[in-house]
Amino acid sequence: MAYLNKVMLMGNLGKDAEVRMTQNNKKRVSFSLATTRRFRNPNTGEMQDDTAWHSIVAWDKLAERIEKLGIKKGTPLYVEGRVSYRQWNDPQTGQKHNVTEILMDNFEFLAPRHSSYSGENSDAGGEYGSNNLPPPPASDPDEQLPF
Repeated sequence: MAYLNKVMLMGNLGKDAEVRMTQNNKKRVSFSLATTRRFRNPNTGEMQDDTAWHSIVAWDKLAERIEKLGIKKGTPLYVEGRVSYRQWNDPQTGQKHNVTEILMDNFEFLAPRHSSYSGENSDAGGEYGSNNLPPPPASDPDEQLPF
């Protein structure tokens, strides 16, 4: 039997990426990603938003890449990864904590190509993500649509 633990999210960073080094000298980057589901309230008929917050973690080379790019709060991002659950006990209070995180394997910017993230070093992608679309022809504005 095959098993699968895969997550795909599109949302906006809720805070700047935070970089830390472990005691074993491994780089770890973490940030929150907000995803919003829009739906019509069945009672009032009004549109409502339901926002979920996800804790995203990247390690090693991917963490270095994110640190180099300096992604900031509000950046629209596509993230692929897997769900991880862990527990730990607070040594001071003895309280048990449960943590759910998305361990990121890949990402892509969802910002337009002319954004500051794809400017001078437009290698924001490669192995770790990019929209990889060629620049649209300048002649017809309708041809500039990505679909």
